[in-house]
Amino acid sequence: MRHLIPFLSKPVTVPVIRLQGAIGSGSRNLSDQAVAPMIERAFSKGKPAAVAFVINSPGGSAVQSSLIASRIRRLANEKKIPVHAFVEDVAASGGYWLACAADDIWVDASSIVGSIGVIFASFGFPELMKHHGIERRVHTAGTSKSFADPFKPERAEDVERIHAMLGPLHQNFIAHVKDRRGSKLKDGADLFNADIWIGQAAVDLGLADGLGHVKPKLQELYGEKVRLVPYGQRRGLLQRLGLAMTDTVIGSVEEKALWARYGL
Repeated sequence: MRHLIPFLSKPVTVPVIRLQGAIGSGSRNLSDQAVAPMIERAFSKGKPAAVAFVINSPGGSAVQSSLIASRIRRLANEKKIPVHAFVEDVAASGGYWLACAADDIWVDASSIVGSIGVIFASFGFPELMKHHGIERRVHTAGTSKSFADPFKPERAEDVERIHAMLGPLHQNFIAHVKDRRGSKLKDGADLFNADIWIGQAAVDLGLADGLGHVKPKLQELYGEKVRLVPYGQRRGLLQRLGLAMTDTVIGSVEEKALWARYGL
């Protein structure tokens, strides 16, 4: 009935979107396809005063990080809506890429921030196979088709190619951070060596704007009566029932390895 009474002002609303977990195209990961409906709805439903993102991610895919961040910026610019990011445990690597899509970044005193770098990780099993008398037979059309084969000894030319790929990805990440953080970044600081910082140290370097938590900071910015509307990523039926498929189990192991880098 409230909308029928013209002299009663509508409460100021701020959608709060949670982006939690590793970033990638897997069924349990943060991906552009998975979070797009939630983000689009938050920016489009009603007339929000702002959109806030609660970020808790150790990183993952550079492409998915870029796609999600680009979607946030496109909607923010089109609708002229400010965006705020709040870091919980960690916004590292791709997680920090997402945070930089916001107009300002707020962290807890113990939040882990940074890791502006790129990594390529794999395993090698040639000696194990040799020990068990297993012969690897690979036939390719194209000399690069067996690139970085984990069942063969590592080759110098493969390592060189990996570094050639990582370089441009790292530069894309750096360009994104510089574009979004600009003059806020501390002059002369070595920020792009994949190091990480805690809370206030990240603020001092310009990687974040201050210490702050979602509700009190948004009340400070938009008034005590601001209405926070939570948005979360929907899980599939099998995930809700706990019926994890093989790729989900593997994804869980990989995600735990990412979190473990930060002691979480």
